[in-house]
Amino acid sequence: MSRTSTLRPMPLTPSFNGSSITIQVLERAMMLLDVLAKHSEPIALKNLAAATGLHTSTTHRILNDLVVGRYVERVDSGMYQLGMRLLELGSLVKGRLNVREAAHDYMRELHRITGQTINLSVQQGDEIIYVERSWSERSGMQVVRAIGGRAPLHLTSTGKLFLSVSDPRQIKAYIMRTGLAGTTRNSITQADQLERDLALIRRHGYARDNEELELGVRCIAAGVYDDTGKMQAGLSISAPAERMRDEWIALLLDTASKISAALGYEGKA
Repeated sequence: MSRTSTLRPMPLTPSFNGSSITIQVLERAMMLLDVLAKHSEPIALKNLAAATGLHTSTTHRILNDLVVGRYVERVDSGMYQLGMRLLELGSLVKGRLNVREAAHDYMRELHRITGQTINLSVQQGDEIIYVERSWSERSGMQVVRAIGGRAPLHLTSTGKLFLSVSDPRQIKAYIMRTGLAGTTRNSITQADQLERDLALIRRHGYARDNEELELGVRCIAAGVYDDTGKMQAGLSISAPAERMRDEWIALLLDTASKISAALGYEGKA
């Protein structure tokens, strides 16, 4: 039985609860996207309405919003197909999944050698997101931010790596948006401090977090690059402040280089 034949009509009774209305609209939009995804050719408005059980006017209104967001493309009068925005988002997700897969075994080996927590993080807006981690009880540090956790760019070693490869206008805009709010006495909260730190990162090729996000925790990070030379992620070692060792920097850089090579990166010309 096809998926569209199992879809049940959504209740059309208006709700005066703002959150309920929002959730209902999202559910209906996802239903329409699911139906469009099952067809390789454009679909007529009336067929989309029939497949989802929605009123034609409701279907038309939601599709118009999806067209504005480029999630759906109107190819002809009353004919619709999936839009390019979904391809763009899918490429981002694919890239993140690829870097996690490429990094997994190397992260475990780096954890085995150092005994410390190894993190893989990517940038999303003004924050980093932790997408993979290798750790154990012997790391001697409780993992506060689980996979999926977020942290500001300027307070983390990986986040500062991403800022270091941004152009000056992007960095200035970031400073204006965030105000460089801190969380510990070591946090970088002044623009000139951040600029000096970013200059050191560009010079040395790695970044440090000296208890800037959490007291008692230090981190070092190196960039992971894809086949186009773009930094896709940051690989970092987190350790209790008194345990962090500079001898691990070379290991970290070598591991990040191996992950980059697995993604097709051939090094700087």
